[in-house]
Amino acid sequence: MKPKGQKVLLLIFFLTYMMGYAQIKVSGKVTFKNKGVSEVNVTLKDTYDGATTDTQGNFSFETSEKGNRILTFTHPKYEEVEKNITIESQEVVVSVQLKEQISEIDAVVVSAGSIEASDRKRATALLTPIDIYTTAGADGQISSALNYLPGVQKVGESEGLFIRGGTASESKIFMDGSLINNYFSNSIPGIAGRDQFNTSLFKGNIFSSGGYSALYGQALSGALMLESVDLPDQSSYNFGVSPIFLSAGFQKLGNDKNHSYGASAGYSLLNLMQKVFDFNTQFINAPQGLNSDFNFRIKTKSGGFFKYYGMYNSNTMGVKTESLESGYDFALVRLKGQNTYHNLSFRQKFGKYLLNAGASYSYNRSDLKFSTETDDTESRKTRLLNDGNYINFKAVLERKINRISAIRGGFELNNADEKLNFEEVNKHYKDLISSAFVETDLGFSNALSAKIGVRAENSSFLNKSNIALRFALAYRFAKDWTSSFAYGIFYQNPESKYINGPANLDFQKSQHYIFQVQRTSEGRSLRFEAFYKKYDHLIKTFNITPGKEQNQQVLTALNNDGYGYAKGLELFWRDNKKTFENIDYWITYSFLDSKRDFLNYPVSLKPSFAAEHTLSAVVKRFIPEWKMGVNLSYTYAKGRPYYDIATTIENGTSVNYTRNEGRLKDYNALNFSINYLPNLGKKDAKAFTVFVLSVSNILGSKNIYGYNFSVDGSRSSAVVPPVNTFVFVGAFISFGVDKTQDAINNNL
Repeated sequence: MKPKGQKVLLLIFFLTYMMGYAQIKVSGKVTFKNKGVSEVNVTLKDTYDGATTDTQGNFSFETSEKGNRILTFTHPKYEEVEKNITIESQEVVVSVQLKEQISEIDAVVVSAGSIEASDRKRATALLTPIDIYTTAGADGQISSALNYLPGVQKVGESEGLFIRGGTASESKIFMDGSLINNYFSNSIPGIAGRDQFNTSLFKGNIFSSGGYSALYGQALSGALMLESVDLPDQSSYNFGVSPIFLSAGFQKLGNDKNHSYGASAGYSLLNLMQKVFDFNTQFINAPQGLNSDFNFRIKTKSGGFFKYYGMYNSNTMGVKTESLESGYDFALVRLKGQNTYHNLSFRQKFGKYLLNAGASYSYNRSDLKFSTETDDTESRKTRLLNDGNYINFKAVLERKINRISAIRGGFELNNADEKLNFEEVNKHYKDLISSAFVETDLGFSNALSAKIGVRAENSSFLNKSNIALRFALAYRFAKDWTSSFAYGIFYQNPESKYINGPANLDFQKSQHYIFQVQRTSEGRSLRFEAFYKKYDHLIKTFNITPGKEQNQQVLTALNNDGYGYAKGLELFWRDNKKTFENIDYWITYSFLDSKRDFLNYPVSLKPSFAAEHTLSAVVKRFIPEWKMGVNLSYTYAKGRPYYDIATTIENGTSVNYTRNEGRLKDYNALNFSINYLPNLGKKDAKAFTVFVLSVSNILGSKNIYGYNFSVDGSRSSAVVPPVNTFVFVGAFISFGVDKTQDAINNNL
């Protein structure tokens, strides 16, 4: 037995030796851009043999396989690599260079000049509808909430977005790609119009304070692109009640979940609040308005999507102020305004292509009547009547090149037909702006991308064309840090209200240079941006119709000899419940240096709508145990300049000069709001109710927006808010939809 046991033992040792001898070593190094990559899985295909690279990218393992084999290299951030090798009797050494895995989620996106909030995965910062509703002082308006973001100036006496030293007319607002020509309600001089569109209508927005896409045009300073909601999750009904308005609406989702329709209506009247608060403005007719809208959405069997939205608004008001002109006691102005807007959009995929098409129609009527009152006797009324019809059509075809690259192109038609009647001035303005554009997103890697576009336009009124180049580049230089640079040329027609006579006019032009550094991580965002904007061919005007009785004047375009610049620095920081439990806050600071020689400015001046320093802060705290959200906001703006510009005749030529000038006091406003949700967390609650208390300018700061001057410049009066401090109380009730989680997750 002993010799036999020795033979068995010898056989075991022999087999073990042979197996060890048959094991061949496979080793090598895995690199990316000449640097070793760790945690790469190296596997001999269809076997269990393999290893993982170390911190230097080195790997080593042994195998008994022989012949021609395939070695695979896998890592989540890099493309999979397969390497053919031959295993014989000698060690195999392999070196592999990896390529970065291109991912739409991981790829850096160009964001210079833009803040985006939408359902897209690559949003750069968030300002959602919930953000807007819970921003104290925003009054639920998108345009007002944007005042708490960098780049937007606080100009209380006029509606519109005043972006980085640009006028309100130099910013445009779009809905599903189509231009909105009447986003704001009609108003009278010195009182800002309000948003005419319900914030809940939109699921996302992209706000660009410069360097925006070639898909959009006719905006020298910036653009706001709004994206309307798709199909609702379920049918719902809602109504709101407060001392100043009543509203009700519904959304009905079809049983097939592929279509929906809805409508809403509202009525507002400020008469009761006039009796409660001490208004600065004397309303002879309290502001009142009637609004209604209707929508439908249809998802086709082929995956197409139709969306329609239509609205009608009307509003009236009358204001009485002390006259600045000798011989008159009071100046009166009355307004009747009407607006309608209709938007139809369609999107559909055709294989590798995506079509987005839309058409919109806007009608705006502003009927102003001016008069004076002396010894309780009212004078003859002077009428300023504006009627505008606007049609916009746009089509964009897009094709994906790879996961993060695409090319898109299309055309746009924008037709304007306006009529104006005021004293001796009668005008009929027509213009068709035809545009074509092409743009490409180029993703070179997850860390580097570019956007290149060009837009061409032709104006039938000007009988001239232009071509504008747009370019942007983004680079990620660290894990959470990205940088972007954008350059673009932008053109815009002269404002039609200044075209009251023959003049050889051209497009106004601006050039944008924007550099941004941004850090984004979960719940936190830090953004620093520097910009320079150069303006050329701005409109110069002169006064042709002084209206002494109403202190009104009509400016008419003279030429395109105006110019200007705007440069500055901006900072944005947001911390959404990461540092402090249930507290979301953001802080913005803007520095602006701007000068212009345009309109009736006699020389290059700092614009009266531009503040050098603007600081704002927004804080939101949701207290679940109290079922309550508490919100604060604060805005500070350095006092803006003001001018009294008059006209004189020298050698038979009209010459403008500055008769009075100065600087306004600094602007300060602290706002406060509370949202109480009594049914929060209740099981089987039949209604979701929100009670709102909002106080604007809670400290009662007496802010001044500017000054009006008499025709001879001897008298002046301050332009102030209609009321220093305003309190709003209201209740909003929804049936059929439980918003508990929205309230908890979004600080409602």
